[in-house]
Amino acid sequence: MEASINSIESFSTVDGPGIRTVIFFNGCTLRCKYCHNPEMWSYLPKNASVEEIYKKVLRNVNYFGKTGGVTYSGGEPLLQSKFLTELSKKLKESNINIALDTAGISKTNYEELLQYVDIIIFDIKDITETRYKNLTSGDIHESIEFIKKANELNKKFIIRQVLVPGIHDTPEFIDELNEYIKRHFKKENILSIEFIPYHHLGKEKYKSLGINYPLNCEEMSQQKCEKLYKYFQSIY
Repeated sequence: MEASINSIESFSTVDGPGIRTVIFFNGCTLRCKYCHNPEMWSYLPKNASVEEIYKKVLRNVNYFGKTGGVTYSGGEPLLQSKFLTELSKKLKESNINIALDTAGISKTNYEELLQYVDIIIFDIKDITETRYKNLTSGDIHESIEFIKKANELNKKFIIRQVLVPGIHDTPEFIDELNEYIKRHFKKENILSIEFIPYHHLGKEKYKSLGINYPLNCEEMSQQKCEKLYKYFQSIY
């Protein structure tokens, strides 16, 4: 069995707790207007087997310590959930911690995969059906269904929200986000909640791929992002 992967990054410290090996899987049905990895939308013919990836991970296992491990990212890794399930079984033979970076959007059968996942890094994207569709072209109900299934297994979450100026930069949105999180997640299973300021780092990738960049707004400053996060902390 093989998967379409874009790259494997060693020694990441921003894709889950500890030092992690991140596997970036190709393929995504969403078209998020702020996506910074458009090169991973399609299934490119760069394949790897379970055994090949497992061997690469083992080279780094001594650096994982008690908190690190492997993170599945992309793209939307759930689209290759059958492969991920087999890879996860192999990783668990070596007691390797597994994180899944996902938006929860997939029509594949991912329930078995979730049994092997230790941490879900969940990208909310938006909290209303209309805005979610406009920003991503996806269906928010698929995302909510994923959260529900993960909750049934008591999975731990790192929740992330990209803050886009003009959409997510008001106290009113933060209030709505707070209620959304309380409604759909188990507080005891939330490891952290992170705000990510919208940036233009993906613009050059769009240009090189001959794709029009869909958003026309300024980057969000780190200062503004921190201010909104402090407000969130005051009401959470």
